[in-house]
Amino acid sequence: MNAFTDVSFFPRDAKPLTSYRKYWAQRFGTAPFLPMSREEMTQLGWDSCDIVLVTGDAYVDHPSFGMAVIGRMLENQGFRVGIIAQPDWTSADAFKALGKPNLFWGVTSGNMDSMINRYTADRKIRSDDAYTPGDVGGKRPDRAAIVYSQRCREAFPDTPIVLGGIEGSLRRIAHYDYWSDKVRRSVVVDSKCDLLLYGNAERAIVEIAHRLAAREPVQQITDVRGTAFVRRETPEGWFEIDSTSVDTPGHVEAHINPYLMISDQAREQGATCAREEEAKDVADAQNATRSGVNTSNLERHAGLDPASTNRHAGLDPASTNRHAGLDPASMDSRVRGNDASAVEADLTAAVAQARTVQAAIQPIIQPLTFVPNPALRGKGTHKVPPRDKSVIRLPSYEQVKQDAVLYAHANRVLHLETNPGNARCLVQAHGEGHTARDVWITPPPIPLTTAEMDHVFDLPYARSPHPRYADENGSHDHATKIPAWEMIRFSVNIMRGCFGGCTFCSITEHEGRIIQSRSEESIIREVEDIRDKVKGFTGVISDLGGPTANMYRLGCKSPEIESACRKPSCVFPGICQNLTTDHGPLINMYRRARNLKGIKKILIGSGLRYDLAVQSPEYVKELVQHHVGGYLKIAPEHTEGGPLSKMMKPGIGTYDRFKSMFDKYSEEVGKKQFLIPYFIAAHPGTSDEDMMNLAIWLKKNGFRADQVQTFYPSPMATATAMYHSTRNPLRKITRDSEKVDVVKGDKRRRLHKAFLRYHDSTNWPLLREALKAMGRADLIGNGKHHLIPNWQPLAEEGYQSARRKNSTGAGAKSSVSLSTAPKRLGQPKKGQLLTQHTGLPPRKKG
Repeated sequence: MNAFTDVSFFPRDAKPLTSYRKYWAQRFGTAPFLPMSREEMTQLGWDSCDIVLVTGDAYVDHPSFGMAVIGRMLENQGFRVGIIAQPDWTSADAFKALGKPNLFWGVTSGNMDSMINRYTADRKIRSDDAYTPGDVGGKRPDRAAIVYSQRCREAFPDTPIVLGGIEGSLRRIAHYDYWSDKVRRSVVVDSKCDLLLYGNAERAIVEIAHRLAAREPVQQITDVRGTAFVRRETPEGWFEIDSTSVDTPGHVEAHINPYLMISDQAREQGATCAREEEAKDVADAQNATRSGVNTSNLERHAGLDPASTNRHAGLDPASTNRHAGLDPASMDSRVRGNDASAVEADLTAAVAQARTVQAAIQPIIQPLTFVPNPALRGKGTHKVPPRDKSVIRLPSYEQVKQDAVLYAHANRVLHLETNPGNARCLVQAHGEGHTARDVWITPPPIPLTTAEMDHVFDLPYARSPHPRYADENGSHDHATKIPAWEMIRFSVNIMRGCFGGCTFCSITEHEGRIIQSRSEESIIREVEDIRDKVKGFTGVISDLGGPTANMYRLGCKSPEIESACRKPSCVFPGICQNLTTDHGPLINMYRRARNLKGIKKILIGSGLRYDLAVQSPEYVKELVQHHVGGYLKIAPEHTEGGPLSKMMKPGIGTYDRFKSMFDKYSEEVGKKQFLIPYFIAAHPGTSDEDMMNLAIWLKKNGFRADQVQTFYPSPMATATAMYHSTRNPLRKITRDSEKVDVVKGDKRRRLHKAFLRYHDSTNWPLLREALKAMGRADLIGNGKHHLIPNWQPLAEEGYQSARRKNSTGAGAKSSVSLSTAPKRLGQPKKGQLLTQHTGLPPRKKG
């Protein structure tokens, strides 16, 4: 048994997924595929579906497809689940195919945000869709989550709608929309859904399904983690916190200097010591008898403090005077009469009497009294509202829409409140006056335990596309092949989450920073299932990975520290001292998997976090010598410190360290292997000089980048907030906070991409013009040390990418344009031209 099976890196306080009582429909058993038609429902003996899931992807029954995971999870709880995949959104008819859901609709745009799926970084429509049979584009609308929700509401108005998927996760608050270049409302408001589930939603969807099955109104389900919904007002018992106070230091208890006397400590705190107060009272008494008699001297010589003596004796000063035979009035008269000798005699008698009283009370044992240190007066009294009843109010939609600085602030606060261990609820107002409503966002879901991860991945997936997509030969490998399935067909997902925190990436916003790992036993079982059951397997596992290849079983050393941490990254600017970097469990799993009978090779296809890898030379050696098929993908993203700091990526020196180790271990086994580096052009914080220096580095190291990516501002990413606001949300946002150089405008974005493709002759005229303007004409020439030549080829054929389908040759126009794409793709029909930013056809008039 794997020693790491029960390891938990997070204090988990949530109801286990397997602890719910199964719904009554469990008696129908497990379906080979979740039904997509009435005929399939009839074969299963169903008269209706409890839940109908609507997705923008083709239905592939595989754990890498979110809708399959949710469907199988709900089926395991006993519910009858149907799927409507890539419906015709021009009317509600396609949404009625399986009848009215008994409990609720589950809606998602698919594994990708629908706008990113449909448009390139240059806002040009794509001709392909990897999640569609035959790689055909145009099978989903723009903003599919909104469109599908509207059609579900039209089909059956009184059925609750639960929205999920990555599109919902990235648009749960007011967000900058790159395609319309404006801030849009929360998708909860635009879609009019009843609940939105963000992140990995197994825990939330199971609880919601059982509560709806128990006839609890959906409007009352407001306490499930990882959800968002609309409220009109803040309920009683909640403490509302202004978001502007969240990013400022709270109440700080001052440290006391232990080397100061108590009186000095008190003085530093603006207070006085009790002894000093008593001394001041005595001094005041001295001033009252300044006529020539110094009573304090007498008292000091006698070793007496009248005030303390009277207190200890329980005596009243007036009565003491009377016992001593003194009359204050007569004393005053004698003082005024200048009878000093008589006064002194009376005082001497009083001192003697006081000594007698002191002697009488000395044997009495007094209890020891502890008095609070005046230096600490008022400390430790600061009251903080309970986190589970605190809600942070973000600036409203109307405010962030008009003020980019407030937008950056709201984005920063949202990212500060993403740790399930300490996150608070968020609320953001939408609308004004009688239309005003609040979008509430509950804290992120509690991560799944290893046992729960195993349960999710051990569900009875068919690991194949639905038979509806098979060609005439019953195969999925030719005309109807689904590229996204082909890519993960022989791969295994071993974990979820990423603590890298790269600002341009959306993994953190969706899956979170806590790594959720499967057990080694579960992973081995899946490898064996692929070997034994998946058609076309040749003995090669294409990937054992996840969002990052080498974060398996890594996490914080201390659950207490992890639950209190608010850092956006565990590896930037350096690797946190509390982070475990032991790759031992991953190495053991690699070795065991590749030694299975029938397994020829196991490749690692997921992106590698090389700053973590260099902490474990044994892992690098294992990876390079056994799991690289000639090429290994790696993503330094840039070489210059400016853009890297805005990306939260390590410096290029770490890449150099990894490359030297990669070359060394490859040479040891006599293999010729290469690193494939990935770079981003036009990222916020990148200057023209930064891109020029990157191009020089590429040429110096002999790289001719084929797959380059221009920065794509995905909703809610930190880098997108930089792009929109020109501020840096990695630091506290103020009106005077750091400004970021943002690359906007087609010309400058083309220039940055041209620097990455310095070897493409079609880019040389643009680069020559830019280099001259930058004062770097010395890089233009025909020598090896020059970046580009000073001549231009006569035949303008230009550079052609190996990915010809997505490449544009010299002088050619984009393969698909907004105006021609619908006609060429055969959709929609004449008179039903889709609008670019809604995805809905024009309304019929007349």
